[in-house]
Amino acid sequence: MADWDDMIDCEGLLCPLPVLKARKRLMALASGTVLCVRATDAMAAIDLPHFCTEAGHTYLGSEAEGTVTLHLIQRG
Repeated sequence: MADWDDMIDCEGLLCPLPVLKARKRLMALASGTVLCVRATDAMAAIDLPHFCTEAGHTYLGSEAEGTVTLHLIQRG
């Protein structure tokens, strides 16, 4: 999986909190920066790509790491 520049831990948080936390963190990052969102909520796999499409960011994919899924987002 690709490297990232910043990470937020959303383990144990349910929808919509991973998206809200990602949105807040992305607003503080420079364009092109890659954010890793660590999430355990299965809905994040649907919500984060949808959020990226709506907000102009690029969803780079995800990778399972035990019970946690790492989601990579490049700020638009």
